[in-house]
Amino acid sequence: MNSKELKAYFEEHLVPSKLYKIGGSHKNRICLDKTENGWAVYFQDQKEKIGVLNFVDEASACNRMKDELRKLMEQLYGLTWAGAR
Repeated sequence: MNSKELKAYFEEHLVPSKLYKIGGSHKNRICLDKTENGWAVYFQDQKEKIGVLNFVDEASACNRMKDELRKLMEQLYGLTWAGAR
């Protein structure tokens, strides 16, 4: 899965765009961003990146972001797409 496919997946599963940012950072969202050495998934607070997870390939980063958003959707809305890949 790449970032374009991930965005389509989130749209298909009605994940509110206020929860995530693909391709950059935005305060109070889970972000997926390209870095010098690969890809990063993190939560952007007001000023700092929290819980930065680095990946060498886009697919691994996208899968991790999908898992993090699945957990967040379950916590906030009681909804999940568990088992869907």
